[in-house]
Amino acid sequence: MSLSPSPAAGTPGAALAQLPVRSALPALRDALDTTGAAVLCAPPGTGKTTLVPLELAGLTGEGPRRRVVVAEPRRIAARAAARRMAWLLGERVGDRVGFTVRGERRAGPRTAVEVVTTGVLLQRLQRDPELAGVDVVVLDECHERHLDADTCAAFLLDVRAALRPELRLLAASATTDAEGWARLLGGGEPAPVVAATGVSHPVEVVWAPPERPVAPPHGMRVDPALLAHVAAVVRRALREQAGDVLCFLPGVGEIARVAGQLAGVDAEVLQVHGRAPAEVQDAVLAGGGGTSRSSDAEKGGGARRVVLATSVAESSLTVPGVRVVVDSGLARVPRMDHARGLSALTTVRASRAAARQRAGRAGRQEPGVVYRCWAEGEDGRLPRFPDPEIKVADLTAFALQTACWGDPTASGLALLDAPPAGALAAAREVLTAIGAVDAAGRATERGVRMARLGLHPRLARALLDGATEVGVRRAAEVVALLSEEPPRSYGDDLAAAWRTARRGGDAYAARWRQETRRLAAAAGEPERGPGERRGPAAGGAASEDAVAGLLAALAFPERVARARGAGSYLMASGTGADLAGAGAGGRAGDGSRLRDAAWLAVAVADRPVAAASARVRLAAVIDEETARAAAGALYSAGEEVHWADGEVVARQVTRLGAIELSARALSAPDPGLLRDAVVEGLRREGLGLLRWTAGATAVRQRMAFLHRELGAPWPEVSDAALLERVEDWLGTELGRARRRADLARVDAGQALTRLLPWATGEAVRFEELAPERIEVPSGSRVRVDYGGEQPVLAVKLQELFGLRESPRVAGGRVPVLVHLLSPAGRPAAVTADLASFWRDGYRAVRAELRGRYPKHPWPEDPSTAEPTRHTSARLRRG
Repeated sequence: MSLSPSPAAGTPGAALAQLPVRSALPALRDALDTTGAAVLCAPPGTGKTTLVPLELAGLTGEGPRRRVVVAEPRRIAARAAARRMAWLLGERVGDRVGFTVRGERRAGPRTAVEVVTTGVLLQRLQRDPELAGVDVVVLDECHERHLDADTCAAFLLDVRAALRPELRLLAASATTDAEGWARLLGGGEPAPVVAATGVSHPVEVVWAPPERPVAPPHGMRVDPALLAHVAAVVRRALREQAGDVLCFLPGVGEIARVAGQLAGVDAEVLQVHGRAPAEVQDAVLAGGGGTSRSSDAEKGGGARRVVLATSVAESSLTVPGVRVVVDSGLARVPRMDHARGLSALTTVRASRAAARQRAGRAGRQEPGVVYRCWAEGEDGRLPRFPDPEIKVADLTAFALQTACWGDPTASGLALLDAPPAGALAAAREVLTAIGAVDAAGRATERGVRMARLGLHPRLARALLDGATEVGVRRAAEVVALLSEEPPRSYGDDLAAAWRTARRGGDAYAARWRQETRRLAAAAGEPERGPGERRGPAAGGAASEDAVAGLLAALAFPERVARARGAGSYLMASGTGADLAGAGAGGRAGDGSRLRDAAWLAVAVADRPVAAASARVRLAAVIDEETARAAAGALYSAGEEVHWADGEVVARQVTRLGAIELSARALSAPDPGLLRDAVVEGLRREGLGLLRWTAGATAVRQRMAFLHRELGAPWPEVSDAALLERVEDWLGTELGRARRRADLARVDAGQALTRLLPWATGEAVRFEELAPERIEVPSGSRVRVDYGGEQPVLAVKLQELFGLRESPRVAGGRVPVLVHLLSPAGRPAAVTADLASFWRDGYRAVRAELRGRYPKHPWPEDPSTAEPTRHTSARLRRG
């Protein structure tokens, strides 16, 4: 976006003439007139956000008059773009150029260019898919891949294909996947890509890593040592360079901390983020940070400025006067923990693309410098691009939008990236539970109303159903508090934060009051939610604590939580939740009144990396009745039979999700549940619970041998296979077992024979194919060991005299490995080819052993000798 130079630095006419994007306008007009869609790639500062919409609307004296809507990803960018374009026309905002953001609209009947947020554009498309009266839509900063922007693009392409083929669509960005967007906008043939060159100045890179290692970011936490280092680098930049300094930090909390550490610097320290008051944002972006700055500027001087900003300043905004950038290397992005049902912002390393965008801020007007607070060697390991929101964020709002659009699965939408199936399924479960969609995923009337409130569906549910219980105004006040997390100084108690916001005079309180008015007007006459009932704890003249708790529980029913001791709770989702310890900013810890509550409605929670439980950031005290009323869909009652501590435990249990409300022992549980519990025990503790005699182990080894050598129909008997078919071979015993001792009496070998192929008749050949014993020439029946890779027959050498070939099993396919033993039973030789042994190996064994065992026969030709189990003397006596 071009917001430079400031109005004080030149005239509107001169500024319009100097914008570099002007050279690309003929090609852009031709592309839009020919195909109706185009991609504009233009570096920051070229005028793509300011001059292009004015030209397309015919407000600069060229081309026909059209109505243009420009969609920006952020409110701060929408207001700034409108203000800049109005200045270029020499007008006030609200005349021919206006803007609309959530809760604020400045536009009139003459407005030809209207800048809106992508969220506002989505609302308009749902109400009026034709966008009556709109000729051109510009999707600005599309490279940021915000979910609302991607959704807008998909809906607009639907509109062009089905309703308004004449609607022109332009995707604009400083750096983007131009080919991908061209394919998306063009459908069959890629849309034209128009490139504009900008005036760029060289930017020197200074690598400024911390001297000592710092902890990597996790969750919302950033190592204070890194923030102290960033503040030190800002001080260094002020000493070494001229001009204003723009410092990138991940969030509002980090900005406040670094601002505190810069106290006393010879510069005005300013803050730019989405929560800053609009007048502060406007003053910073117009080139003056406040009255002192403006006064100095009028005198021709002016103090230097240090602007601490979030990633909002990467591409959507230009901060005039900046010659130096200090980059912390961090960004804050949305992430959804589907396993825990927690959606929150998290801190990550910024991508290389973001780092390039940030560095470019220093070279907008003349050569600049960027100080990067990481080592040069780490740069190549950074991700190349940021993740598209559709891949990582909570998709509940997206799923409701697509359901209202008539495509619940989003399969018919033109999207650069398809939504993950698991995340979309989880979102649809939430929507079904709150009555926003039906069983087929289609939006209900209630769902359509929710979508039009401009809230996350969870908060829309709380507003509509809460208004029925506590009144529109009070419901709007609490939901407004939930829609933007209060400052840390408000504490972790939602009801107390509500009271603080009511009497507060800070910027947050002002925004809260504005949002409350919007929500109260949008809610109108409340409706009663499906299946909801008026709770005595929340209705009528309920206390603020009860109202806050009910609203939080309605928004996040799976987060109602019951105490389990020492500030620890279990949420209905099954996730643990711990109250945060005492910390900076007045964050309540051991002294929090939440700590003594039996039940909580958790409104905001995050999960520290590697932590078993979530951390409660904002919650309200509730009672069990409120929890059950708000989370009624999670209530269940029934028999629970499971394996625990070596026995079956059978109980009649009532639950609220994972929270156990009551339980009593069952004397006669369902037989099927009993069997399932025993199977659970076997799978958890293993087949060793059964009685495995030597004979049972031998049977299993013989079956394993036949499966390995012959395959079907001989069954696999590995642990995994047996546990998979446990019902087939332990069916009777499962029905009688109740504890570990019962299973220990089960003869596993006998049970295993049930798996033999009786149905095909092959089972009768089990002994033939894998005989337990083999009769040798001496008449002995010797056991075969099937425990190794090849069956083993261990027998005294003299007992095999006269046997010319090795015995075979598996229908003659597999020779037995013969372990020939001395008269004392010690191994003398091993062979799988007995004939070869008699011919070649016997002589050496005979020579070695005949002197040691002279009483036993050692014939010269064992293949024709008489086998024996006895000594030579006994043979003679016989």
